[in-house]
Amino acid sequence: MTPSGSRQASSCRDPSNSNSEFFWSIYMKQITAFIHHVRSADVIDALRDAGYKNLSLLDIKGTLKPLGERELAYSAEAGVVISEVQLSLVCDDNQVDEVTTIIRKTGKIGPNISGWVYVTPVEQALPIGGKEN
Repeated sequence: MTPSGSRQASSCRDPSNSNSEFFWSIYMKQITAFIHHVRSADVIDALRDAGYKNLSLLDIKGTLKPLGERELAYSAEAGVVISEVQLSLVCDDNQVDEVTTIIRKTGKIGPNISGWVYVTPVEQALPIGGKEN
């Protein structure tokens, strides 16, 4: 699966197969989403149901618009903050639309902005461990 275009594809050697020159050669993106804590379980479930299982999650404090008094907290450094979840995953270029649509539809709360999704290119993906380390 190689997208058309003149960009150079990323590549990694397969550490388990010394006869294989490249483990993969595809374009990848990292998707990072900042969502309300109360929507995180639904977003994670929807992504898993669609086959996306390698997710990174981080509980953070942020300044999204609070849903109500229960969500409010106060930080001396930042003022009013709420609990948010930072969700990250890496996917192929051709999966970006599907992943961002799942996050945006499932993470939405009401008519206002409920968070943000950022898509950035992955320039390298290097294994930690394995035979070649």
